[in-house]
Amino acid sequence: MTSRLRAALRALRHRNFRLFFTGQIVSLVGTWMQSIAEAWLVYRLTGSAAKLGMVGFCSQIPVFLIAPLGGVVADHANRRRTLVITQSASMALALLYAALTLTHRIQVWEIFVLAAGLGVVNGFDIPTRQAFVVDMVGKEDLMNAIALSSSTFNGARIVGPAIAGILVASIGEGWCFFANGVSYVAVIAGLLMMRLPPRAAAARTASPLARIVEGFRYTAGTRPIAGLLLLLGLVSLAGMPYAVLMPLFADRILHGGARVLGILMSASGIGALLAALSLALRQGVSGLGRWVAVSAAGFGAALIAFSFSRSLWLSAALLVPVGYALMLEMASSNTLIQAMVPDHLRGRVMAVYSMMFMGMAPLGALAAGLAAHAFGAPGTVAAGGVLCILGGAIFARKLPSLRTEGRRLIIAQQAVGGEPAQGMIGSITPVESRE
Repeated sequence: MTSRLRAALRALRHRNFRLFFTGQIVSLVGTWMQSIAEAWLVYRLTGSAAKLGMVGFCSQIPVFLIAPLGGVVADHANRRRTLVITQSASMALALLYAALTLTHRIQVWEIFVLAAGLGVVNGFDIPTRQAFVVDMVGKEDLMNAIALSSSTFNGARIVGPAIAGILVASIGEGWCFFANGVSYVAVIAGLLMMRLPPRAAAARTASPLARIVEGFRYTAGTRPIAGLLLLLGLVSLAGMPYAVLMPLFADRILHGGARVLGILMSASGIGALLAALSLALRQGVSGLGRWVAVSAAGFGAALIAFSFSRSLWLSAALLVPVGYALMLEMASSNTLIQAMVPDHLRGRVMAVYSMMFMGMAPLGALAAGLAAHAFGAPGTVAAGGVLCILGGAIFARKLPSLRTEGRRLIIAQQAVGGEPAQGMIGSITPVESRE
């Protein structure tokens, strides 16, 4: 048991990652508190499913538009400095949000503007943060670091909504925004305390546009990476918008309020945390491609079951596998892509990952809000689940043909974890360990 625990936490042996990990625990609780408070604030002010979809669109569409430039910055600028800037900007936006809400001056259009501003910041933050992981732990512990980061994200996803539900119901949304603003101090302090080796400067022989095109060309021309990203984009477009509609389920279907919304989102977070811990216990990437296919289909099936529930505790129970399958699909895809991508393209490829993960979600959120307004939230969520099942089935059918190239790419990058390299399915020729 001790040995397995040590293996599950092996990325924490790196001081820089420990600082990052600790700061994220605090900051992400605040992020989830703001997410729940924002959704409830929009719903309280408007009562509109379409407006819920629109605020989700405003917060995430900038990621789709700006992430390619963010990837170039991640590959050519100082990543720690970039993260300090983006986290500071996020803190300023959260505190402005708090000031407007606590003074009862907040208006719906201001929520849209602030959400869009945070989306612009995330367009630079997400690709840089994804690429920065390898700077903190190296390739040998990359998979474990991704899993632990996911566990932090989803542990906060349990705690944050629960706290937000209590605070919103008792003292209002503004204090959630204020708490989120203060929470950024922890991650900024951790970044400033890091001791990082100098990073070789990337060659700048091409224009930013040419470097963006290079990243897209590599991603589109690398079949295993393209396949993973296409499935991730479908799941983000069709399935992830269920979270945008949670206020409707909490109020109109389950006849609750902010506390019920917190319970539902925390239940999803429990499942996602369990998925992240499952990945943390893994020692290699063998079979992760199969996990991606099964989890996408499982996510769709769980969404369909949730859409039919009219009981609070049954709905909460069904959201556990929803969160589990969604996180397993996303984190497994992230791990495989980072195992295959060369370092000089890492930021730009992770920018495309960000576009599929965060950038497709706003289109889905907008469509889901409009569909829920016209046809109801349960039918909208069930339709998204059907599409996720179809996407998982198609990916599973294509997966064997991606095996050879995926293995070759992983060998070329010396895989992850310092263990014998293993591909998307099955074993391959061992690569010499770094340990």
